[in-house]
This record gives sequence, structure tokens and C-alpha cells, in this order.
Amino acid sequence: MIYVFFANGFEEVEALAVVDVLRRAEIPTVCVGVGSDVITGAHGISVICDTVDSAVSVDDAVDAVVLPGGMPGTLNLEKSPVVSLFVDKMAQQDKLICAICAAPSILGHKGLLKGKKATCFPGFEGELEGAEVSADFVVEDGNIITAKGMGSAVKFGIAIGARFVGEEKMKKIEESLQCS
Repeated sequence: MIYVFFANGFEEVEALAVVDVLRRAEIPTVCVGVGSDVITGAHGISVICDTVDSAVSVDDAVDAVVLPGGMPGTLNLEKSPVVSLFVDKMAQQDKLICAICAAPSILGHKGLLKGKKATCFPGFEGELEGAEVSADFVVEDGNIITAKGMGSAVKFGIAIGARFVGEEKMKKIEESLQCS
């Protein structure tokens, strides 16, 4: 199961494109609202999440977490003790941690990018503490997948999905979405 955390001020496309792609791949994906089940994005689009952060536990059978970017969504994710606990648990268990746009800064601040390749929205490179910063749109290094921003959201979702259902299935989904 994958938890996608939504915090007020999130970048709508980065979150919803990933959820859409993962659900097309039939990967159990749960939208977790930070502080509420109704979360409003950076561009005024409100989303009703499947559950709220107070209802989830680090003891849940979670295989990956996804952190959408956007401002102030990234800052709100980083302030969340629940998000922090989940990122720490995924890191300790070498499970998949995914962040896009400004959200890789959260991983940088936690020291999780030291010695790893990563990417982010231009201007946040200095927040990727210890990372080898890449200009690629999507970067995978071990248990971490990062992406630049909204324009790479579908490819980001494809990369995440490939870890669970394989590249062949995700290639078919990508083709059906007219991405290749």
C-alpha cells in the first residue's frame, strides 16, 4: 500500500496525477489528509482524502510514501509529525520514499539524500543536503524517487508504479495515457 500525503497548499497535479497513475496500475493507494480530510491545493482546488493523518499509524502495512510539492504544501508536510514519522520509518526499513517539486527538500533536511542522486524544482537544489543534484525530470536512487515538478508528475507516477508492478505494465499504462 502507498500513502500519498496531502497538506494544504499542495500542487494539485503532482498529487492527483500520481494517485491516478498508481490506481490505474491497481496499486492500493491511499490519500492521507494532513489535519483534515478536505485539503485545498495551491491553486484553490479542494480534494477529499480517503483518510486523515490522525487515523493512520506507522504500524500500518505501508510500502511507500509520496510527498507532493507545492507551496506552502511542502512546508505543511514538513511540519507534520505524522509525515515525519512515516518518512523516518520508510527510511529505517529501506522502503520507497518519493518526493516531487519542492518536497525533496524535506528529505534533504532529514539527511536522507546524502550520497544519493536527486532532483527538485529549480531553486530548491540547496535544500537537497548532501545529494548529487541532477537536472533529470525523474531520478531514482535506491529507495528514493524524486521529480522536478508538475510537468514530470505522470513520469514520476510511472516510476513509482514500476517498483510494484514492473516496467512492462507501467509502459502500457504510459502509452494509454499518450505519454510516449
